[in-house]
Amino acid sequence: MRLPPSATSAPFLQSFLMDSSFQIQNSSFQIEPRKKRSKLLDEDDDRIHGEGFGLENLPRDVLLDILAKLPISSLIQFRFVCRSWKLLSVDPELSRLHHAAVAENDPTLLFHCDYPIRNQLSFVELSSGGGGDEDEDDEDDDDKIVRKISTPFCSSMPEFNVVGSCNGLLCLSDSLYGEPVYVFNPFSRDYLELPKSKQFQEQEVMFGFGFHPITNEYKVVKIVYYRNRQGNRRVSRNNRNYPKSEVQILTISKETNKNTWRSLGKVPYQLDRQAAEVPVVNGRIHWLSRPGRVAGVLGRAIISFDLKDEQFKVVTKPNHVTVIRSNFHLAVIRGCLAAVISCGYGKLEIWVMKEYDSQESWMKEFVIHGVYPARVPNHENHYQIGRPGLSRRMVRVLCVLKNGEILLEYRGGSLVKYDPKWKEFKDVVFSKMPKLFQTIVHLGTLNWIHTSM
Repeated sequence: MRLPPSATSAPFLQSFLMDSSFQIQNSSFQIEPRKKRSKLLDEDDDRIHGEGFGLENLPRDVLLDILAKLPISSLIQFRFVCRSWKLLSVDPELSRLHHAAVAENDPTLLFHCDYPIRNQLSFVELSSGGGGDEDEDDEDDDDKIVRKISTPFCSSMPEFNVVGSCNGLLCLSDSLYGEPVYVFNPFSRDYLELPKSKQFQEQEVMFGFGFHPITNEYKVVKIVYYRNRQGNRRVSRNNRNYPKSEVQILTISKETNKNTWRSLGKVPYQLDRQAAEVPVVNGRIHWLSRPGRVAGVLGRAIISFDLKDEQFKVVTKPNHVTVIRSNFHLAVIRGCLAAVISCGYGKLEIWVMKEYDSQESWMKEFVIHGVYPARVPNHENHYQIGRPGLSRRMVRVLCVLKNGEILLEYRGGSLVKYDPKWKEFKDVVFSKMPKLFQTIVHLGTLNWIHTSM
């Protein structure tokens, strides 16, 4: 039996999966496995869902191309249909193709909520699937459903910060103590707990997480600012003066016994420890420095850490841009490092560095007027998500969507799209959307730490 012509497409397979008994529940990202039955019934079920349906007759490259166009939620359902489909879902080539497809489309949005007590992750898929038609009309946001993601390590780390998202992997750290630290794929549910690192009596910790395309390695960077106790005198944590520092780094391996922290000595800069985002571009993690004089220039500097040579460096800023304490944050726009400048009176400038570390390549790509809303959510005063830097900034640029609209996150937990062509704002509301959240732009993939990019 061969598939009908319409079956050799991602929409057909996605529809088939959604009509099957292996559906993701509307309120929670959970797969209902089949109940244990007799071998004869299992063979019949395999014929219905997979082998007998004709998929095994398709050439491998054709089938992988179809599957690569599925959104991550459908791809997860696919692996639970039958034994042969599950084996196909762990094919490294499928992971690579799917990653390449979703990178060309609108991302998945993860919502990190820690209000009122316990932390929670949820997600919504902006794109219906990889490889979609760019001219296809967008679906209504109200039709998209936000689903919860359960964290398998919630008992050992109920409260966490999201360090970063890279190639479909999240890095999470304990929000109170900095450790434990986990690397986690929220869709495949693969996770790795990293070993404990060196601790200091009085410390403030920053993390970074990223991947370098040349070394094909994921690394976690831990920057510790600390001071020693002086005799028996207790030092208040409200005092932000931490004169000493240490940089620790861990190269992640699938063999857990090889994951060890190394010390790189002191960090040569005072970094902003309240930054909400740590962009990764060209295999480099980026932070902003604290206000002061860096490399002879007064203000705030962009500091990079190269995951290949493990060195810090000052990145050139746009010319004629004044950078003060709170009017500046970093983002990633179409794979390039971007600097978002708040100019006052509701004006926002988005500068994009088209060629990495070239000052001449900084271009003022977008100017948004009237960016601040007339109202702020009533619950904002009770909102303390992850990192305190979020409570100071009114608006944060998340990404530029495939249709050219700019996605913004407002303080207190709300999303807005801005159309630069028509200069219009539109509220973004999804079904079952949390009221209080921090948004993480994420690629929903099957990647794991040993998958080659």
